[in-house]
Amino acid sequence: MSGHLKLGSAGEDFACRKLEEMGYEIISRNERFKAGEIDIVAMESGELAFVEVRTRSIGVMSPPEATVGPRKLRKLVKCGQIYVENTGWEGPWRVDIAAITVDKKGSMKFELFKDVTVGLVEL
Repeated sequence: MSGHLKLGSAGEDFACRKLEEMGYEIISRNERFKAGEIDIVAMESGELAFVEVRTRSIGVMSPPEATVGPRKLRKLVKCGQIYVENTGWEGPWRVDIAAITVDKKGSMKFELFKDVTVGLVEL
């Protein structure tokens, strides 16, 4: 496995641990669809959360959360819709971003951005 894939996998593992500490129940990981992939599917306070995990090392020009643009958000929403349809989920759902920053010593910092598509008119 290449370095960036190892970093991404470690970031996802770290995000799952942090989400669980926050009370999220992890339902599944790496759900794949023709439209794309959902990194983490979780339940939090009766709401389904589709979590996109972005991991970056310090020194990279953009912070992890800034690397999710409108095109990726459209894909995440489409994947969320497909997941909801396939599972028959009828409750509320949202898209969150878990931003993981890794310092030079390998320590990870976690930030969560909830419901990142709220207020967007056209996805």
